Amino acid sequence: MHFQWYPGHMTKARRMMQENIKLIDLMVELVDARVPYSSKNPDIDDLARNKSRLIILNKADMADAQVTKEWEEYYKDKGFFVAKVNSQKGTGIKEVKKLIEEACREKKERDRKRGILNRPVRAMVAGIPNVGKSTFINSFAGKACAKTGNKPGVTKGKQWIKINKNVELLDTPGILWPKFEDQEVGLRLAWIGSIKEEVLNTTELAVELLGFLKKQYPGVICERYGVEEEAEPTQILEKIAEIRGCLMKGSQVDVEKAGLLVLDDYRSLRLGQISLERPEKSIETV
Repeated sequence: MHFQWYPGHMTKARRMMQENIKLIDLMVELVDARVPYSSKNPDIDDLARNKSRLIILNKADMADAQVTKEWEEYYKDKGFFVAKVNSQKGTGIKEVKKLIEEACREKKERDRKRGILNRPVRAMVAGIPNVGKSTFINSFAGKACAKTGNKPGVTKGKQWIKINKNVELLDTPGILWPKFEDQEVGLRLAWIGSIKEEVLNTTELAVELLGFLKKQYPGVICERYGVEEEAEPTQILEKIAEIRGCLMKGSQVDVEKAGLLVLDDYRSLRLGQISLERPEKSIETV
């Protein structure tokens, strides 16, 4: 399967970020805690050179807690401030406020020496589509001030959001890099729903996911679907279709329907807290 998705408005979003980078003190980048490498946009490292950096491991409630700890240490070792957050419930938001203060302490001290007092910290919030930026901002600000949606590419245009007298956030549309250099990255992003489904072969996607689960989280498939895991992933999907009554005319199994069911089960936490990559197994060019 080949992944390639870069709508035109994303080129515009990157240009907008480039224009606004000089206005900010801190780059807040949201990544999905299930795929903290694959959901981290390499463009942002380039754009945010010489800025303080905070990485938010969002949707931490959906990821394997032990693996998330490994990612937290991994990014801290690379010089980032790191917070684990569940934006839906507001878990970890207090920690983010503390880290913003910490990340901008030197900048505030320089301002104070120059006689600039009470200037709010200006931060840019960025990340790939569907990573939960708007939900995070609403949770952080305590009110619905950014559009939210669960379809990739909902946030449009640029808006400054005043959190309090100390912090202002610039929300930006999510941007994906023009080409997935590594197709594994594309695969993981497709599994979590960051690539529009219309451009994907969902059956193939589900088969790949079943192969991953069989290897990395043995027992999960059997527990959820009552299917033995010794078979090939394609056969496992056919068996799931049969058990779950995903049938076409003539009692033929509907693997496409079963594939969508498996993907939905994963994205809705019905398969449990599952991380799709670990630091030591991700590409070393991070």
